[in-house]
Amino acid sequence: MQTFTPAHWQDYELLDCGNFEKLEQFGPVILRRPEPQALWDKVWDELEWKKATDITFKQKGSHAGEWLNPKKKNTKWPLNYQTKDFKLAFNLSLTSFKHVGIFPEQAANWDYIFENLKKVKKEQPRFLNLFAYTGGASLAAKAAGADVTHVDSVKQVISWSKENMEASKLDNIRWVVEDAMKFVKREVKRGKTYHGIILDPPAYGIGANNERWQLEDSINELLRDIAQILEPQQHFLILNVYSLGLSALLVQNLVERNFMHAKNMENGELYLQARSGIKLPLGILARYSHQL
Repeated sequence: MQTFTPAHWQDYELLDCGNFEKLEQFGPVILRRPEPQALWDKVWDELEWKKATDITFKQKGSHAGEWLNPKKKNTKWPLNYQTKDFKLAFNLSLTSFKHVGIFPEQAANWDYIFENLKKVKKEQPRFLNLFAYTGGASLAAKAAGADVTHVDSVKQVISWSKENMEASKLDNIRWVVEDAMKFVKREVKRGKTYHGIILDPPAYGIGANNERWQLEDSINELLRDIAQILEPQQHFLILNVYSLGLSALLVQNLVERNFMHAKNMENGELYLQARSGIKLPLGILARYSHQL
């Protein structure tokens, strides 16, 4: 099994994690928030955590909660991701569901997207981002010169993605507010194909028209459909899953059974390396590229 972690973050760092929490620096702001994967004890002691923390998320109920901000830090601020080849800009904001508008570990996939789109032998390769959230993968694809379609079922998230596109000085991303499965099935009927596709589905969710998504029930059907809209001559696929209880072998089987060209697949865990020395697992990843 392989492991994958971002290589180019300058404005973000995981400081420590443990006891179901993580301590992270997003530019000028240090956040303390829940992390269900951090089952072990923290490396740093509580005094170090308290001294470092600017804003803390306190959970109320199963998902939602509130942010405690005693230092009166800005609750909206910019964050950049930059490599030698491209630069992305994000507008971060504190949400009632502990998220801030970015999943930093996904930068490992942004690099992969940019590199593989640059290899496509077409002036403007087509790229599809499903369950696209605030658009990091869409921005990386656009920075590589792709014709990008961004699909998410939450209208407010699409608006957030547009702000990130503008902050990154990019344009002309196609925005689609729709259930991912319905959209892919329509693309199959249209005969549309893509040179690159990423899907990062949640464990469960509700679509634009109250469609119910349950990962275990629907992922195999969705992958079968996606296999029909990949450009046969040259394409790449990324499947990223964050769901407790799923294994890298399970994701490998899903990709191998649905994609006949998945001969050079990379498969394993996505993680962030903390300054304290510990590694925080944040998803199961399978990806491959194909070129005739």
